[in-house]
Amino acid sequence: MQSDSLNSKLCIFGEVLFDHFPDGKSVLGGAPFNVAWHLQAFGLAPLFISQVGDDEQGRSIRQAMTQWQMDTSALNTDTQHATGRVDIKFINNEPEYDIVSPCAWDSISHRQVDAAQACDFLYHGSLALRHTHNRKLIENMKHCEAQSVLLDVNLRSPWWNREQVLHMVTQCDWLKLNIDELNLLYPSEASLRQRMQSLIQQNGLQGIILTRGSAGAELMSVNGDWHQVSPGTKVEIVDTVGAGDAFTAVIISGLIRQWPVEQTLQRAQLFASTIVGQRGAIVTRRSFYQTFIQQWSL
Repeated sequence: MQSDSLNSKLCIFGEVLFDHFPDGKSVLGGAPFNVAWHLQAFGLAPLFISQVGDDEQGRSIRQAMTQWQMDTSALNTDTQHATGRVDIKFINNEPEYDIVSPCAWDSISHRQVDAAQACDFLYHGSLALRHTHNRKLIENMKHCEAQSVLLDVNLRSPWWNREQVLHMVTQCDWLKLNIDELNLLYPSEASLRQRMQSLIQQNGLQGIILTRGSAGAELMSVNGDWHQVSPGTKVEIVDTVGAGDAFTAVIISGLIRQWPVEQTLQRAQLFASTIVGQRGAIVTRRSFYQTFIQQWSL
């Protein structure tokens, strides 16, 4: 069931961490956190369900959320594990990730999930479920009624298992993945549109959002409608970290605000294309978001 009201409770579940770049800089990130950050800027006030360590990095994350006026009630502090960390290097302008394990977000407290049982729209990625603890938690969350679930596939070696990810797909309403992830999970000689349609039918999905990097993105809905968007004017790429998260945040905004599909895709592509011109996955300047807020009448 698709959330259809701005009064719907939007929950974002998963990792928050610091991305450490080759030049020594560290940037706050994690796909679910990035999505929640953008959605907060766009006025949807998500509940971010995660866990940080009892350390300087964890305190800085809580402080950043507070300054961004995000709800921190579902952000737990773990005294046993450190705040998440990812070491990033670039090969041919594409990021490669070393994701430290275990860390605080690998064992999110059940108390945080209990407080979020009433959510109407739930986003989670596959990476946050790399260990059994979080997989069990998300299973409990999905027992809620009247809930729409968007699964964001993030295949990061060695932290994914094909069988487990395929099971996650059967439990979501919307599936978002990129073309490489589609080929890894569902290898086939059929056309792209045929594959997407089959996946929707086999898994009872409302739709699939497929990103293809410089080739743009595609969306197919349960009724067979297919839409495509291509990047507009060329932008200077600083780094591509978080581009998919930016895209996803606007897709969620479009689903909740019931924008036309074509408009949602165009806006998502525009925002993602702008994010790659920034260092890191999020932007702390509200002026950066103001242009989109005005253009989209948010």
